[in-house]
Amino acid sequence: MYNYKQIDFQKSADGLVPAIIQDAATHKVLMLGYMNQESLDKTLQEGKVTFFSRSKQRLWTKGEESGNFLTLVDLRVDCDNDTLLIKVNPAGVVCHTGADTCWDEKNVSNDFLSKLENVITERKNNPSDNSYTSKLFAKGINKIAQKVGEEAVEVVIEAKDDSEELFLNESADLLFHYLVLLSAKGYQLSDVLGVLQQRHK
Repeated sequence: MYNYKQIDFQKSADGLVPAIIQDAATHKVLMLGYMNQESLDKTLQEGKVTFFSRSKQRLWTKGEESGNFLTLVDLRVDCDNDTLLIKVNPAGVVCHTGADTCWDEKNVSNDFLSKLENVITERKNNPSDNSYTSKLFAKGINKIAQKVGEEAVEVVIEAKDDSEELFLNESADLLFHYLVLLSAKGYQLSDVLGVLQQRHK
C-alpha cells in the first residue's frame, strides 16, 4: 500500500530515524518526529502516526491526549533508507503551542482553490451583510443546492454552444457554488478528491 522499503534504523546510535510529517491535502510540513521500528509498526497497523518520544522515552501516538491525531495517508522512505516522509490528515492543530504547524505557519495550501475555500469558510463563520456568499449561507442548504443545480444546467446549455467565454464563466459559477455547498455540508474539495483517489486505487 505504501512506498515502503527496509529502513536502516542502525544508522543512528539510538535506533531512531527522523519522520517528516506533511499534510496530504495542503502539502505543508507540519512537524518532525522520530521513529523506531516499534513505532513504525504501530503506525502502519493502526493508521495513526506514532513516534518514539525522546523526552518521554516511550512510544507516543500524536493526539493521545489532545485528540489531534495524525491519520496516515502515505508513507515513503528516502533514497538513503534513513528518513521517513509521512503524509497525513491532521485532526486539528499539530503543535503543542496551538499553532497549525511547529513552524507557526497556517496549514493552508498556496493554490488558489484552497484560498477560495478559506474565503468561503470565513464568509460562513463571520457573515458580512455585503457578502453574496454570506447571504447564500443565510438562506440555507436548500437554496445553496438549488443554485448548484441552476449553474449545472447553465454549464450544460453553454457546452452545446460555441462561446468559450460563456462556457468558462458558467463553469466557474458552478465550481464556486459547489464549493459553497461542500462548506455548508461541512466538507472540503479534498474530501471529494479522497473518494476519487480511493476509487483510483
